[in-house]
Amino acid sequence: MPTSNMQKIVIVGGGAGGLALATRLGDTLGRRQQAEITLVDCSRTHIWKPLLHEIAAGSMTPAKEELDYLAQARWHGFRFCLGRMDGLDRSEKVIHVAPTLDADGHELIPRRQISYDTLVLAVGSGTNDFGTRGVAHHAISLNTPEQAAHFHQRMVNACVRASLQDEPLRPEQLQITIIGAGATGVELAAELRNTTRELVAYGRESIDPDRDIRLTLIEAGDRILPALPPELSHNARRLLQKLNISVLTGEKVTEVTETSVLTASGKLIPSELVVWAAGVKAPDFLSQLDGLETNRLNQLLVSPTLQTTLDPAIFALGDCAACPWEEKQGWVPPRAQAAHQQATLLLANLQRQLQGKPLRTFAYRDLGSLISLGKYSTVGSLMSSLSRKSLFIQGQFARLMYLSLYSKHKMALYGLGRTCLATIGRLLSKRAEPQVKLH
Repeated sequence: MPTSNMQKIVIVGGGAGGLALATRLGDTLGRRQQAEITLVDCSRTHIWKPLLHEIAAGSMTPAKEELDYLAQARWHGFRFCLGRMDGLDRSEKVIHVAPTLDADGHELIPRRQISYDTLVLAVGSGTNDFGTRGVAHHAISLNTPEQAAHFHQRMVNACVRASLQDEPLRPEQLQITIIGAGATGVELAAELRNTTRELVAYGRESIDPDRDIRLTLIEAGDRILPALPPELSHNARRLLQKLNISVLTGEKVTEVTETSVLTASGKLIPSELVVWAAGVKAPDFLSQLDGLETNRLNQLLVSPTLQTTLDPAIFALGDCAACPWEEKQGWVPPRAQAAHQQATLLLANLQRQLQGKPLRTFAYRDLGSLISLGKYSTVGSLMSSLSRKSLFIQGQFARLMYLSLYSKHKMALYGLGRTCLATIGRLLSKRAEPQVKLH
């Protein structure tokens, strides 16, 4: 890659926080030739992670929502490097990037090194299966668009297979079990109930979606959506049960097999498709990054300025960072709103660093939580900026607030004009295509 005498800021990870930071740094420092901004990611495109349950259910086509990193880099004054970081040399100030292979397994881009003056790690999180037997082989996680698309393809194939067979359905056939009743699990369950009804209407009429496709949601805790107030959690549960979704709480999964899910209480739930949405942790390679401090979830320990504890030239944000939250005497939760807030702080701090000014500290503001139950409802809580108390909302107003979150994310990347045009185009295209992805 080209080199210069400018300060080199390298951002690893193009998720919600990393991409927003690269875009805004490129628009400011990059375009003004005050710093050289480089974004590194192992994928060619970006999709907002809270949308993955819609891709898995088939209510969203990935190609229509993904952002091309190369195009974004050209439009916003930064460079994009395709590859997966797998090592770090702090003394030389370089990161190691693994070789990139094409679809046939041939080397496309060789192993290389990228030098930095300031490094920002925003690599997000992955699945934490807590060592549960069979999860790695028989369950699907929803951490990437590829995983979400894989689940959707398996679900469509399961419907095709069942609709054309002569023999009765097997006990596990068309049975979907979702393990973990946080936001991802609950949103996926509700979205699946809608899309499976749509899916079987296209040539699969021999399947009764409410009778033959059973959805089971399992939670180890005593209630679903533990991040929400109990009242909204109970409301969401009642709605899921009205949608003929079986909700099991207080059930810890001990094993996942090819055809079933086993819980600690002895329940055996026949399942053809299993989604694991019960826990997250940062990528394993972070615990081996040239001595940087991590916790048991592989998160990098950072100070309130988001600098890693052992190296002030390395910052971390988002799910991969263990940032202290003084108000709660704990850690900032791994949520998209936290990543966006940290990206905003880092934008200011990296500019202040170039100017020789002291860095500001991060203060997390919990803005509340919104959970989409598809077309059926939306529930959530918003934090009042005056009283700092939760305002409980649900229904159409909550739905509009939920949709505004995605619009806000797109505006941070595209700007107002392109966001409006893209929204209008999507609304028009929906009138000329099926409401669910059929393949």
